[in-house]
Amino acid sequence: MSRSFHDDFVEHYNEHFVRLFRYLDRLSGDPDLAADIAQESFVKLYQRGSLPDSPGAWLVTVAMNLFRNAHAMRERRSRLLKVVPEAATFADRAVTPEHAGDAGDLSHRVRQALGALPERERHMLLLRAEGYSYKEIARALDLQEASVGTLLARAKRAFREHYGDRADAS
Repeated sequence: MSRSFHDDFVEHYNEHFVRLFRYLDRLSGDPDLAADIAQESFVKLYQRGSLPDSPGAWLVTVAMNLFRNAHAMRERRSRLLKVVPEAATFADRAVTPEHAGDAGDLSHRVRQALGALPERERHMLLLRAEGYSYKEIARALDLQEASVGTLLARAKRAFREHYGDRADAS
């Protein structure tokens, strides 16, 4: 008896959702946005009606596109708010207690170092940190699988340089 698309979809959801969410959370720093984008990626997969050859890589590609769109929208909104300075007075501000400690500083330094990297390198490091294979990374980022190892090594080196610069500056 052949499996239905719905059964295959549920299996892939159970296999990929948490990993995709963690990748997006690391990328965005916003768990709510990460959950929304991961969910929307799976909605698009379900609406597609069939599974692609590499569902994990397809989901990452869709999620990256959704993230870029959300990020661009956030940037546009930010620019619009800067036009009206008094709007910033009423904006919600996250207040971090001074005793939040090293964990907050570490997270901030990591985010800054990642933010200083080119987009492709940032995505490679975050995907690899979530356990994606070289093959999945290559498909998601449209790279040759044979070059992923070298590109990851360069990305790691660039991250360490940026992270070190942030440590020296603090």
